[in-house]
Order: sequence, then C-alpha cells, then structure tokens
Amino acid sequence: MTALMNTVAILAALSSAAAGFVALSLAMDRHWEGLHGRGNLPRDSTRRMLRWSGGGGLLVSLLVCLNVWGASQGWVAWAGTLTAAAIGLVLVLSYAARAIKRVGWAAGGVSVVALLLVLALALSGGASI
Repeated sequence: MTALMNTVAILAALSSAAAGFVALSLAMDRHWEGLHGRGNLPRDSTRRMLRWSGGGGLLVSLLVCLNVWGASQGWVAWAGTLTAAAIGLVLVLSYAARAIKRVGWAAGGVSVVALLLVLALALSGGASI
C-alpha cells in the first residue's frame, strides 16, 4: 500500500468519525440547545435522523479501517481514529460550540471526497478495499 493510499484512508476514517460524532452530539438535548437556544429541542424525527447518520459515520470509519489495514490493525487504527475525532469534537464543543454545525458539514464533505479518492486509488492500484 502506498503512502498516498494510507494518508487518504486515514483522512477518510477520521473525517467520517468526526462527522458521526457531530451528528451524535447534536442528537443530545444539551448540545442542540447550545446551538439553537435554550428550550429549543429537536423533533423526534430529527433526533432519529441524527442518531442514524452518526452511527453510519462511525460505521463507515470502521469499514475503511478494516478494509485498508485488515482485521488485526484495522481495529487499532479505528480506536485511534475515534480517539482523535472525539478529542477534536470536545475541543470544538468547549471553545466554539456555535461552529459545530460548520465542522460537521466540513467533515462530511471531506469524508465523501476522501472515500471517493480511496475507492479510485484502490481501483487503479489494485489494493483491496
């Protein structure tokens, strides 16, 4: 596996995990109120959509790690990815809570682009994905 493939895979896994954690945090009343004002709670359908998309982001991150690094190293890479994404999210929520929506959209966009790059690199280089 090339260094470029490794870098893009790490970016895909990290941005997917970050987007997933942003969605999961906005499904919580406390963080939703921090963004939209006190007493303003998400509807049940919005909360359900945020939970499913957050879980999906974490699942995509896991699948990237397992497919690129295999089962033995993939789980370890995923644990490190989750740790890095969670620390970044905690810092954003602590110091710039209003920016969390922009961070989530940016992470989601980077995740899509990086996943497409991983797929393109895997198809052109013959690596497993």
